[in-house]
Amino acid sequence: MLHPAMTVILSEHNALSAMLRTIRLLNIEYRRLGTLPDFTLLRTMLFYVDEFPERLHHPKETQLLFPKLRTRTTEAADTLDRLDREHAAGEHAIRELEHDLLAFEVMGESRRQRFEQSMNLYIDFYLDHMRIEEAEVLPLAVRLLTPDDWAELDAAFLQNRDPLTGHDPDDAYRPLFKKILNTLPAPLGVGPSLEPLAAANAARRS
Repeated sequence: MLHPAMTVILSEHNALSAMLRTIRLLNIEYRRLGTLPDFTLLRTMLFYVDEFPERLHHPKETQLLFPKLRTRTTEAADTLDRLDREHAAGEHAIRELEHDLLAFEVMGESRRQRFEQSMNLYIDFYLDHMRIEEAEVLPLAVRLLTPDDWAELDAAFLQNRDPLTGHDPDDAYRPLFKKILNTLPAPLGVGPSLEPLAAANAARRS
């Protein structure tokens, strides 16, 4: 049975992964159709990434999970150092992405490629980041952390209320998530399927 903190971490990873992959597919579809994107939707999606994964999820890994592991072992010191650096870099990267999206909206087609390239780099960066956490850090935590460690981690991570992991959004966030869920396909939302786009994207990368 997974510790509650582990369940939250994995659920939030799945939500962020789905969000990032959907942004990539939307950009592919906008380019295929030769249309400008739904800038409001993309801004909303980037706001979600900034507001939940960047400001709630990653700080608890850096401030709670990783220090606890450092007290139990030096086995993953280099990996934890790398992940901490990437958390810090992510905060800067999301600011740059928001700027590149605004530039695309204001300047038009001449800024599409820059935004798409920046977005793809960010997506690849975070998918790999989460892969390392799940493959190397979380198994180490299961093996080495004590019941007291897990009690503190469980209490902290259970305070997270990311609506994309099944929680009812606070009133202040309700309009934002209504916009996301009504526009995006399953599993994030109830919009039209992006399966054909996913297949095309997989074929293009193979």
